[in-house]
Amino acid sequence: MTNESAGLSPAQAPFDIVRFGHAELVVEDLDRSLQFYCESLGFVLTERTDGHAFLRGLEERVHHSLALRQGAVPAVSHVAFRVRTEEDLERAAAFCHAAKLASRRLEAGEERGQGPALRFQDPLGFTVELFYAMDSAERFLQRFDLYRGAAPMRVDHLNLFVPDVAMAHRYYTEQLGFRCSEYTETASVPPQVWASWLYRKPSVHDVALMNGAGPRVHHLGFWVPDQQSVLRACDILAAKGEVAALERGPGRHGISNAFFLYLRDPDGHRIELYTGDYLTADPDFAPIRWRLDDPRRQTFWGHSAPERWFEEASPVLNLDGSRTISTVAPSLSDRPDTMT
Repeated sequence: MTNESAGLSPAQAPFDIVRFGHAELVVEDLDRSLQFYCESLGFVLTERTDGHAFLRGLEERVHHSLALRQGAVPAVSHVAFRVRTEEDLERAAAFCHAAKLASRRLEAGEERGQGPALRFQDPLGFTVELFYAMDSAERFLQRFDLYRGAAPMRVDHLNLFVPDVAMAHRYYTEQLGFRCSEYTETASVPPQVWASWLYRKPSVHDVALMNGAGPRVHHLGFWVPDQQSVLRACDILAAKGEVAALERGPGRHGISNAFFLYLRDPDGHRIELYTGDYLTADPDFAPIRWRLDDPRRQTFWGHSAPERWFEEASPVLNLDGSRTISTVAPSLSDRPDTMT
């Protein structure tokens, strides 16, 4: 697989996505969630309103990269990508109309701190939001006196469970202009794509697609400054008696080269603290292929993923937020060690 053969170039895409922007998580107890994200992990609270909280990383200049909303059932209400211009929102609306995708427009301020947006149900079943403008916020990159927890700097990516990775990969590359940094193939003949890492910003990924019952959100990834930040999060959570929040890691992925730690928040949403990946800015960057039976792809070193890694993820809400989307079983085995 080459990026030249992977689909549209970014310049040919129907609208110009810059990067993954944020997600909104539905949580049962907002105070409990803020204790976890702000006091334990070190996120910055930009604003709290009735039933909502808006968080950002220390280097972020925007209103939020993580929104929390109190609700009865934990879920992901939407995931959001930032587009380059306001005109891209109009182009996206035309794209949704032509593709017969259910959508609705959001007025400025309907999502706190954000300008006009378009929210739609994508072909994979996820509720996706596109936005251009967001209120600015003070950057705390050099306010070292405010650092605590893991000192999360910025949102980096999201990982999605999808039942048909090949179809999802085609949608992102052939219709939205994402490029592929790395991918995993089965050892079967012919090989089949089991997972794919796709980007718009020049890093390893904005979105990863992983084989599993979906649509569900497997995790949200936040970039931290160094390995010590990851270790500090472990120490803090352990000292607070919250060892159960540590699901996997620390360790290093073969794919992406990232030094990682996976956590489960009080509602079971999975969060990755992530550092040490690489640049993908060169136009001739070629995707890196991994075989599914190569254990180094997932764990270059560290403990293997637990069973629940392949089973558990956050459900997603439909466009109007009235219900969770039903999942579909994966077309391939959801256990790498059973693939041949």
